[in-house]
Amino acid sequence: MQIIEFFECKDQSHWIDEIDKCDWRAGAFLRSLLLENRLKELCGESTRLLLLADGEKLVSFCTLAELDDIRDTDITPWIGFVYTYPEYRGHRYVGRLLERACELAKEDGHKHVYISTNEDGLYEKYGFSFWKMMKDMEGSDSKVYKTDL
Repeated sequence: MQIIEFFECKDQSHWIDEIDKCDWRAGAFLRSLLLENRLKELCGESTRLLLLADGEKLVSFCTLAELDDIRDTDITPWIGFVYTYPEYRGHRYVGRLLERACELAKEDGHKHVYISTNEDGLYEKYGFSFWKMMKDMEGSDSKVYKTDL
């Protein structure tokens, strides 16, 4: 398996097609942002989309971005759009992407990384701790997790 940075790869259309196979509505939103070239407009120019690939098949993906669905804040960077395809779940593959995202954030000089989620028990396995509740773009409560780099 390998980690691919979407904006640095040559076959972006293939990976967009792979994202399209995602059964999560946020995956469809990510796909539309990529097709319309709007992901960086929404999440910041330094946004990275990390793909964990098994050959030509997409295993898992996530973003590392200045902004995510928590907008009224100056904290950054955020890991978002975290997804693993059902047939690959239970093997902690997403941990590879989270680790890489944290490495990149540290290289960029950040001391923390944040994740907004409503999941329980997922991110703690990868060194994240609940930090506080915040409002997302739709005004709903979201748990914000944080890890020190």
